[in-house]
Amino acid sequence: MLGFAGWYDNQPYRDFMFYMPFQHLFFIGPLIYFYTQSLLNPSFRLTKNNFLHLLAGILYLVYSVVIWVYDQLILQEYYFYADGMDKDFEEWYQKLGLFSMIVYFILSIRYYNVYKKLMFQVVSYADSVLFKWIRNYLIAFLVMLLLPILFDIIGYFYPEMKSYQGSWWFYLFFSIVMYYIAITGYSNPTNATIPFKVSLFDKNPILLLDSNTSDEVESVIDIVHETFEDTNSPEISLWKSKIETLIQEEQLYQNPELTLTDLAKKLETNASVISKTINQGFQMNFNDCINNYRIKAVKNSFANGEHKKSTLLGIAYDCGFNSKATFNRAFKKNTGKTPKEFLSNI
Repeated sequence: MLGFAGWYDNQPYRDFMFYMPFQHLFFIGPLIYFYTQSLLNPSFRLTKNNFLHLLAGILYLVYSVVIWVYDQLILQEYYFYADGMDKDFEEWYQKLGLFSMIVYFILSIRYYNVYKKLMFQVVSYADSVLFKWIRNYLIAFLVMLLLPILFDIIGYFYPEMKSYQGSWWFYLFFSIVMYYIAITGYSNPTNATIPFKVSLFDKNPILLLDSNTSDEVESVIDIVHETFEDTNSPEISLWKSKIETLIQEEQLYQNPELTLTDLAKKLETNASVISKTINQGFQMNFNDCINNYRIKAVKNSFANGEHKKSTLLGIAYDCGFNSKATFNRAFKKNTGKTPKEFLSNI
């Protein structure tokens, strides 16, 4: 915007615009990726390995400094800038910067998908920790990536859009999207509470439990991608019976924050055994399994006429649901009807 205001045409502003790198395209992608991890994973910390993601951006800063030193301090005249074109606009930088952001967008989407699958496997309140804001800012990031492609298409039909003056519109929309991500990020705090660890090359996360249960940590690594196999092995049948008895007798489903590890501790086993039993024995993930018990409790309340004395939302809360949206979604998934439609048939 300073360039469009005429700073390129006057000194000392011209040199300031030339030698100060304003577009940090190699930093945007890694920072979005780090931000995604910090929102979803309470165990995320910046490590030395993380700084390798910033290497391309650091090298571009060094490149900018070298150009400034050579032109201004050594040669004391324009050499790199003899053509009068700002290096931030060079095609190689724009294309590589776009490629970098695409790569980190894919990594961020992948990380969010792993997180979603993990939540459905280890907590009974998965809907409330999927954080729609994260999905929204990733969509905004996608829009940012599509802007150069869109303006290239527009420039094919309207060549004036590829001129310096015509590119003003591109930078305007680019800035709007960037500020949307930056500003609304502060108004959408998240409270992820399940720590996990996942590498770039392994889709299966390791669930980080108590420090003295290392065997359990290692055994949970594959629970996200556990296949729903129909198996009637004696071990699965035994644990399935124990789980059903415990949940029904102690009405554990009434706890809106029930987790897989809570169930494992009560049965004095590890989370891997419980996850495998629920996936294979119940043919569903942990979140859906507990919600099914909650729906059964809601139906029993309806059968006892509780809906005549209490609101639907009150009944849902009593049975362990923590929000109206989650209750309605789970009820429709279980019965094929909304709660009101179900009641109208009673």
